[in-house]
Amino acid sequence: MSTKTDQILESLKSLSLLEAAELVKQIEDAFGVSAAASAGVVMAAPGEAAAEAQPVEEQTEFAVHLDGFEASAKIKVLKAVREATGLGLAEAKALVEKAPTLVKEGLPKEAAEDLKKKIEAVGGTVTVK
Repeated sequence: MSTKTDQILESLKSLSLLEAAELVKQIEDAFGVSAAASAGVVMAAPGEAAAEAQPVEEQTEFAVHLDGFEASAKIKVLKAVREATGLGLAEAKALVEKAPTLVKEGLPKEAAEDLKKKIEAVGGTVTVK
């Protein structure tokens, strides 16, 4: 590297995180570019980059899994699953008998929780993922 780039690199190493963020903004304004993808990784201190660059995405779709059921409640669980899925009697019976299994997926959180409550109320064991 040239002495000029070495001097710039040394200056950058001495910047605080706040100063580095301000520098990035000034560079973006001066050159009409965006450093959104790399600014957090290049300018932030180790450990802080991951926390700032990765916003937590909230899950919007849920799946309801039948983990099992009480033997005496098999028919009630079968009816609840059949009602929720719209399957015929034979298909719903096969689904319930192969527990643990996926009952329904792609549901909003509220609908998944409602289905879980319905199946658990009749004797099933359910997990929402």
